[in-house]
Amino acid sequence: MRAEDIKNVACVGAGVIGYSWALYFSLKNLDVVVYDISNDSLDLAKKRVHDSLKSLIKNNVVSETESKNIEDRIIYTTSIEDAVKDAKLIVESAPENYDIKRDLVKKIEEFTCDDAIIVSSTSGLLISEIARDAKHPERFIGGHPYNPPHLIPLVEITKGDKTSDDVVQLAKEFYTLIGKEPVVLQKEALGFICNRIQMALYREVCDLVSRGVCTVEDADKAVTYGPGLRWGIMGPSLVFQLGGGEHGISGLLNHLGPSINMWLEDMADFKEFPKEFGPLVQAGVKEEIANRPKEIGNDDVSLAEYRDKMLIEMLKLHNKL
Repeated sequence: MRAEDIKNVACVGAGVIGYSWALYFSLKNLDVVVYDISNDSLDLAKKRVHDSLKSLIKNNVVSETESKNIEDRIIYTTSIEDAVKDAKLIVESAPENYDIKRDLVKKIEEFTCDDAIIVSSTSGLLISEIARDAKHPERFIGGHPYNPPHLIPLVEITKGDKTSDDVVQLAKEFYTLIGKEPVVLQKEALGFICNRIQMALYREVCDLVSRGVCTVEDADKAVTYGPGLRWGIMGPSLVFQLGGGEHGISGLLNHLGPSINMWLEDMADFKEFPKEFGPLVQAGVKEEIANRPKEIGNDDVSLAEYRDKMLIEMLKLHNKL
């Protein structure tokens, strides 16, 4: 099978990630079947697809006519057999629980065709463990998106100990073909690449706020209007390459090395987030949101709208929309 042969996709699980994957696949002119266990879950997925399309229309990504065609390419069902039997790519987006995912893999393999690729949207579980009891672990991979998948291009491809390299390459070609930016983990690691980087950063935010160094709001501002702007353009190693002038990143690290080592000595290295941080950061976020004007989001709904609008504008700059 070639990447170009993947025309039918199944999304198993219609939650926040599953519906968004379905929308993205349909945006790329693929035929999609969405499965969940209840009609209520499917109705919510339909609403989320419709609402997300309204946002895309509002931001001049698709037209009203295109929106109707996109919705028509998505079929919803409570029959897992109907969902996966004709699919060449099956994306599982179930809760982060090994037992739940293993059970779904068993059901998917009962009805799927022999050459289909089965993908888990897991945010950090090991593919070897999810596919432990699979009949065909060689065609099982992880394809972790960043939320919302219909906007953010990144897909982290992870492989288990029995995953075929040919399947990994085919998946990479497929994701590239439909406009994603796939990265491949060369070995298994809990949390993958980006969630580990994200949590390392957030551990330091937790420590700084807990020690009274800064407020939640100022930590968010520091990231948004500092390194976050640069990271939206290029990755941290490329940023440091430019920061090192004619000597590049190695020159920067040599020059700042003694100072950086002092920072590292003082930085957080705890292995569990302190339980008391949850209420503390929630109060800080509540205050931060209250201080924001409505046009950049002063409640969860308007904040999500602002996020999507800004993502769309950034993606246009990257020629991704």
